Amino acid sequence: MDCPEEKDDDAKAPSVIDRYYTRWYRADMKGKPCEDHCILQHSNRICVVTLAETHPILQNGRAIKSINYQISNGCSRLNNKVSGKSKRGGQFLTDFAPLCRITCTDDTEFTIYSCIRGRLLEVNENILENPNLLLEKPSTEGYIAVILPKFEESKSITESLLSREQFESIVSKRGAAQPQPS
Repeated sequence: MDCPEEKDDDAKAPSVIDRYYTRWYRADMKGKPCEDHCILQHSNRICVVTLAETHPILQNGRAIKSINYQISNGCSRLNNKVSGKSKRGGQFLTDFAPLCRITCTDDTEFTIYSCIRGRLLEVNENILENPNLLLEKPSTEGYIAVILPKFEESKSITESLLSREQFESIVSKRGAAQPQPS
């Protein structure tokens, strides 16, 4: 016979993301309203760049037409090769380095940025083959990229980012500022 207390514990169990990662946010990226990014920071300082739940790509039932990691003629994030324990060879990214461009079926295009300084460890090639992962599981299988900040900067990288509480406050103010349909 199932014990009701066990069911309550299962319902409250934190996800792997909530258990092992700290969520940080960058709101209105480059001044574009609602283009919010989420950075999942692990205790080993590795950061996973994802779309925030409020990003326009995840709203209004949008569908993705294409994802392109080719940033310019001479730079493709897909050509990133790292090797060894210290991850040599990875492309170095600044806070506002573009990671990819996502085009939706309504022809709106969004550029996803790194949000933090560090070495690019990998990009998620699975979303090229299955873009719906980005829509269905943006924090897990639909992540954009993995970045390793410099050790000496790992504590300070979050200074320019918002905590979950700060981000939720901004989102709630956005909702209050929008006119309600009558």
